[in-house]
Amino acid sequence: MDLGLISVRYARALLKASMEANEADKVYNDMQLLSESYIKVPELRFTIDNPMLSKDNKEKLFIAATGGTPCDLTKTFFKLVLKEDREGVMQFMANSFITLYRRKKNLIRAKLLTASVVSPVTEKKLRQLVESKTSGNVEFETEVNPEIIGGFVLEYDTYRMDASVKSKLNTILSQLKK
Repeated sequence: MDLGLISVRYARALLKASMEANEADKVYNDMQLLSESYIKVPELRFTIDNPMLSKDNKEKLFIAATGGTPCDLTKTFFKLVLKEDREGVMQFMANSFITLYRRKKNLIRAKLLTASVVSPVTEKKLRQLVESKTSGNVEFETEVNPEIIGGFVLEYDTYRMDASVKSKLNTILSQLKK
């Protein structure tokens, strides 16, 4: 059984149905929440894979993993997946849907890591910089990590700009060791 092929087929069908029903954004949010739940709660995968757990309870788990209020199309999708005994592939389906949705909508993920909170003006400028470089819409995420001491790390697509004080100090340290 090719998990990648199965997950992509289900994800494509869900994307097509969500686009036709004008609920693609809602389903995208549901799939993001589900994907995050699988990452944050590793036991979810083992619980869903448990053959002793009823389909109704698995459906309730999926609904809870999507924040408790998924859209109707997402609920219908869960029922279909459970009916076809494909719940063990749900994590891959969610990730495949997210990838297909981003490709369809030309969405680029960008992450800004800073030592302290940045102003909304600075965040907006960096978002515009990434948008101009990628000619796409940007999902911008910011994270504060005091361990980088100062500066920032900007990641998008396959690009990484590390202008943190920590990396500069590590570079100096490695040069001194030579």
